[in-house]
Amino acid sequence: MNPRTPKEPLGVPPEIQSRLEKAGLRRTLATRAVLGLFLARPPGGLTHAQALASLTARGLDINRVTLYRLLDRLAACGVLQRQADDARTWHFSLALISPPGQEEGAPPRFECDACHRQFHLTDASEPTRAVTHDLFAALARLGHQGNRVDVSIHGTCAGCAGSDA
Repeated sequence: MNPRTPKEPLGVPPEIQSRLEKAGLRRTLATRAVLGLFLARPPGGLTHAQALASLTARGLDINRVTLYRLLDRLAACGVLQRQADDARTWHFSLALISPPGQEEGAPPRFECDACHRQFHLTDASEPTRAVTHDLFAALARLGHQGNRVDVSIHGTCAGCAGSDA
C-alpha cells in the first residue's frame, strides 16, 4: 500500500465517497477512472462496452470482467444506477443522491426506444413526488423498507423523431 495516498479524494463529492467507504470499496486506479467517467455525466449513461471503450481510449488497460464487477459494486452501493433497455443491455449512470431521510429515488426518466439514450426528467411535479412518498409509506406499513423508486417512460427522443422527418 502506498503510504502517500491522499486521504481526501480528488474530485469525488463527499456523499459518493461516503457510500464507497460504507461499502468497503477501495479507491483503486480503476475505481477512480470509472468514477471520473460518470462524474462527467454522459447523457443517457454508459453501457459496459461504452465504459470499456472510454477507459481504453484514456489509456487504462482494464479487464472487462473487472469492469463488470466494479460497475455492479458501484450500483449496489448506490453510486451508480443501472437500468436495462428493451434490448436487455445495462446502462449505468451516476445516481442522484438524496439527503438522508429523503430517499425519493431518481426522478422519472425518458428512454428513447430508437437510440436508447436516457434523459432524467428533473422537473417532476409535486403530485409525482407525493406518489413516491405514498409508495414508500405503503411499503413501511407492510414492514418493508424501500430504497428507491424508478419510473421510466419510453418513446422517441427529439433527435430520433427529427431524423425520421
